[in-house]
Amino acid sequence: MKFLAIGFAVGLGGAAYAAEPPAAAAPTLNDPQIATVALTAHEIDIERGKFAQTKVKTREVREFADQMVNDHEAGKKEVLALATKLNVKPEESAVTKSLKEGAAKTKAELKKLKGAAFEKAYIDAEIAYHHAVIDALNKVLIPQAKNDEVKQALVNTVPTLESHLYHAKNVSAFIAKQRS
Repeated sequence: MKFLAIGFAVGLGGAAYAAEPPAAAAPTLNDPQIATVALTAHEIDIERGKFAQTKVKTREVREFADQMVNDHEAGKKEVLALATKLNVKPEESAVTKSLKEGAAKTKAELKKLKGAAFEKAYIDAEIAYHHAVIDALNKVLIPQAKNDEVKQALVNTVPTLESHLYHAKNVSAFIAKQRS
């Protein structure tokens, strides 16, 4: 299931997730819009992680959901602190709207599932989402950031997201092995 990553990919020009067909050029974003995209991306993973915490039974999936909540809450605080320091006010864009729409669709799909089906769909969504976010950071958000502190904050986020992706893939492999 591609869920939210698709919304993120579409919002950033379609190239952010390999399964998506290429679309028009990525949107041009200013620093307040970039900060709002980062904030929104963190909020989405916090909400989805908290939702997963209420539904998962497998220890590995639970630990992953816990990590998503903890790490993305820390990331959200960093974005808010930098925005406050730079006196940046949140500014919506087509990208943040797409993120929110994709998150709503993902949540609606996940709400329909229980047990092993939920856990697999949740982890699959997280893998797709982290692929899309990493790609968007590297190809759109970082290159378009004008403020050096904003750019550096985005650059510093990539390794954490890569570790989340690695963790999610390991959990996916664990789930597949347990169910085979």
